[in-house]
Amino acid sequence: MTNKFFPKEQVSQNDLYFVCYMIERVARKLHQPNLYVVNALGYDELYRQLSLASVLHSDNPAKVENDWIEDNHLVPGNYDVTKVRPDLDVRIPSPTQMGKVYKRLILSTLNKGEDWVNALIRVYSNPLCQTLDNYNCSAFYEPSPTITKAFLNGGF
Repeated sequence: MTNKFFPKEQVSQNDLYFVCYMIERVARKLHQPNLYVVNALGYDELYRQLSLASVLHSDNPAKVENDWIEDNHLVPGNYDVTKVRPDLDVRIPSPTQMGKVYKRLILSTLNKGEDWVNALIRVYSNPLCQTLDNYNCSAFYEPSPTITKAFLNGGF
């Protein structure tokens, strides 16, 4: 995918990972589902963030997080992905881990001719993501090919 600001440069897989990581961070901070952040940003802002990611990844993540929230007027909710049943004794995946899960899923399900922004929106809009983001189960720990197969088949 071509960088919006530098047409001779391509957005990298690392840039896609960074945006997925930031979506996770912002969603957790606001107590919102990831899909809320994706929908609130929309295509143009996601494309902008992918194009800026190669620079922003060296910035303080908390600053980038706050900038996303303020610049896009994102509001807090009451969805806390980190609230899990204590009797399960599960370790909650970090935002970096979930950023990698989503990056791999986006790239592995990319349709021919589809740009990364549309693929990102499509993946985060899929009902399977509700399962991936349910830390009371272990779907997010499945190997990438298993997650991709579940995505393509409509569930685990």
